[in-house]
Amino acid sequence: MTVNMYSISVPVFVQILEALSNVIGKAQTHCEENKLEESFFLTDRFYPNMFPFLRQVRAACDHAVNVCARVAGAEAPAFANDEKSLEDLKSRIATTVEFVKSIRPEDMNGQEDKEIVFTLPSGERRFTGQTMLLNFTMPNFYFHATTAYDLLRHRGIVIGKRDFMGTPWQPGQ
Repeated sequence: MTVNMYSISVPVFVQILEALSNVIGKAQTHCEENKLEESFFLTDRFYPNMFPFLRQVRAACDHAVNVCARVAGAEAPAFANDEKSLEDLKSRIATTVEFVKSIRPEDMNGQEDKEIVFTLPSGERRFTGQTMLLNFTMPNFYFHATTAYDLLRHRGIVIGKRDFMGTPWQPGQ
């Protein structure tokens, strides 16, 4: 496989997000079996100034969607950010995966030098397609996906590294 913008992003997003959805499913089972409120997991965080689990999952999804949309010139799905359950988070992941899978290699490849400008609360950010993907999105995506996984593991959900890694995905599957 040639290494290009598409092959280093879309299959990775699908693999990790589908794994995250499966991990959330294990959290749902844990809640049912132990008669626990899901809200505990949704609002759990490691430190007061960190995003809670709910926002970690949203952020992982948002990073995948935003880079694909911006680099490919596609319209990103709009999220209401109103998830109130683990099932709602799985639905957000499913929507994200569906969108990411809709991106074709030709939509992203060759866009390495495309100028991408957007505004964050900290100010305007300027990237090329490649620097947005490799230096901004991928580190943030892995950070938020890993933190979500770690929060569940820390609270006793029986998951391991293979759960985090999931199953590699190839386009056309």
